[in-house]
Parts: sequence; C-alpha cells; structure tokens
Amino acid sequence: MTPPDPERALILTYAPMPGRAALAALLDLDDALARLLRTTREPAIGQIRLAWWRERLEALEQGPPPAEPVLRAIAASGVPGASLVPVVDGWEVLIEDRLDRDALARFAKGRGTLFVAAGKALGAAGDPLAEAGQGWSLADLARHLGEPAETEAARAMAEPLLDAAAAARWSREGRALGAMAHLARCDLRLAPGVAPPAGSPARVARLAWHRLTGR
Repeated sequence: MTPPDPERALILTYAPMPGRAALAALLDLDDALARLLRTTREPAIGQIRLAWWRERLEALEQGPPPAEPVLRAIAASGVPGASLVPVVDGWEVLIEDRLDRDALARFAKGRGTLFVAAGKALGAAGDPLAEAGQGWSLADLARHLGEPAETEAARAMAEPLLDAAAAARWSREGRALGAMAHLARCDLRLAPGVAPPAGSPARVARLAWHRLTGR
C-alpha cells in the first residue's frame, strides 16, 4: 500500500469543495497508471493493460462504470472519461525502448492533460494548465528514471515549463494545481536522485504563500 502523501492531502484542501473529489479521482488515476507501468515487465502486457484503461475511460459515458474504485470515482465526479484517454496515451510512451526528447514531449503532453481536465473540473480560468501539467509530469518522471541522460533531458524540458507556470498568478480555483507545479519546481532544484523533503517547513511555507497570493 502506498503511504499517505501529506503534501497531496494539504494541496487537496486548496481545491474548491465542489471540484475536490474530481481532483482526487484524477490524481488516483495517475497513480494507478504509474503503478501499472512499475509492475509490468513485458511491453506487450503493459500495452494490453493500458488498453483496458483506455477502453473503460471511453465507455464511462455509455453506461455504469465497472467495479473499479478509480473509474467509479471519475464517473461520479462528472469528468468525461474520454477526455482522460490522452493521459493513458502519455503513460504508454514509457513502454518505448528509448526516451528521447520527442518521446518525453509526447509523454508530457499526454500525461499533462490531467491538469487541463482538473482545471475544467475546478472551474479554473486563465491559468497555465498545459504548461504546469507538462512540467509537473516531466519533473516527476525525472525523479524515477535510471538513465542519467534521460533524467537530464526530462529535467531540462521541465524547467522552462514550470518557470512559465510559476510566473503566473493563479486563480483561486486553480491554486491546487499551481501548488503542485511549484513543488515540482522545487524538486528540480534538488540534485538528481535526492528525494524531496516532503512536508518540510520550507515546502509547506511555499505552499501557504501560493494559497494566499496565487504566486
């Protein structure tokens, strides 16, 4: 079982109450897809398992959701399942043998759709959702890659995206997502391989400032 993430729990409180369950469901979807990739050794099996998620997301508006907690939560949230198919496509890129800049860009664009979908559910308007989602996706991936060249490429691509996200003043509705982007930017300042000090006073203070000001 994955241990509770205190920073995620705090960030969820930044989301407007009507959209909070939707944000939690979308993050749980991302977690489920990450676990799928971590626990699958054969590329063909990984593609089959990802195809299952893709098909079930596309079918959410066509009938009752299957007995799968994440899919049920997404269905209950009102987020169109078909809008999340690009997230699955993004994760599927990691099955490729080589993660060059083109593959990393496709991964980020797909997985980063999570922020765009979450922004709509939260009622955020005018926020740099695409840049934040893609930068967050790449910064998080960089912490889990084992190949130094791929790690450095992901970090280099994430930096300007997160800088753009951090330069904006986020709407109140989007500040949960803005907080995630700010933490990802903090992670980039750490040396590769160094785990983020989750819940440290400095990180919590940064989140509090963002919640107060949108910066």
